[in-house]
Amino acid sequence: MSKVFVFGHRNPDTDAIASALAMAHLERTLDPSLDVEAVALGEPCVETRYALDHFDVDAPRVIEHARPEADGVILVDHNERQQSVADIADVTVHKVVDHHRIANFETAAPLWFRAEPVGCTCTILHRMFGENDLTPPADLAGMMVSAIISDTLLLHSPTATDLDRTAAQALAERAGIDLDHYGTDLLRAGSDVGDASAAELIDRDAKSYTMGSTTVRVAQINTVDVDSLLARRDEFLAAMNAEARQQGYDLFVLLLTDVLKVDSDLLVVGSPVEAVEKALGVTVRDGHAKAPGIVSRKKQIVPQLTEVLRAT
Repeated sequence: MSKVFVFGHRNPDTDAIASALAMAHLERTLDPSLDVEAVALGEPCVETRYALDHFDVDAPRVIEHARPEADGVILVDHNERQQSVADIADVTVHKVVDHHRIANFETAAPLWFRAEPVGCTCTILHRMFGENDLTPPADLAGMMVSAIISDTLLLHSPTATDLDRTAAQALAERAGIDLDHYGTDLLRAGSDVGDASAAELIDRDAKSYTMGSTTVRVAQINTVDVDSLLARRDEFLAAMNAEARQQGYDLFVLLLTDVLKVDSDLLVVGSPVEAVEKALGVTVRDGHAKAPGIVSRKKQIVPQLTEVLRAT
């Protein structure tokens, strides 16, 4: 087998980066003859950069296309084609490790596919290391536990499972960190928006979905100060409308999530807005809705909205 790239989804979050690093390390350890490289489909976000710096790990290089350098790929933390590398149709997908829904995905040949309903892809990878009687090195363990902290809001998200909790504790011990202390610092670092524009912020952690005949963009900004972001509501709505027109999204939903209170506000543009209201049990007024308890795009937004939009 020639060179194989391992990568997570576009606009990579901490799990997309950490799971690519972990999967590549696992593949090389199990078969040192393999030419496997972890890469990324975008620059690390602020939160991920904090973790990389803390554990002194080099960020994977960013690619836009897999070919001609690699003709085979391993997907982690995603499987939907619109979230993957630009030339995904031109390469062979050898493996997938994911914790999201399975959609818009098919291959010409059989492949190795593992998907589990847990809070983080790195939780699955932690299990895979154990199943092979392996332990990740301390720096990689630090990146993996950072991913679990990020995806589950320090295990407070409804996506968190007992498997995530077990993995987080074991990886934190391996990395030599206090889970709660480091986790709080990581989430605070990730909530720093600095002087970024609304257009930049809505693209930091955003994914596109096809739900029935509707193209939906769902973005999320984690913060410790939702009010400061809501003060920029008009700026966000304008940026969302502009991107929706440019990219052809029918509906754009933005979660402003308080990582300490584990609550969110929603900003919504496009149509059908009533689908968001029905799916999530909220009332949207002037593009805004309160969404108490909703913090997970994967578990609390996408399945519910998909069900409603498929019926329209």
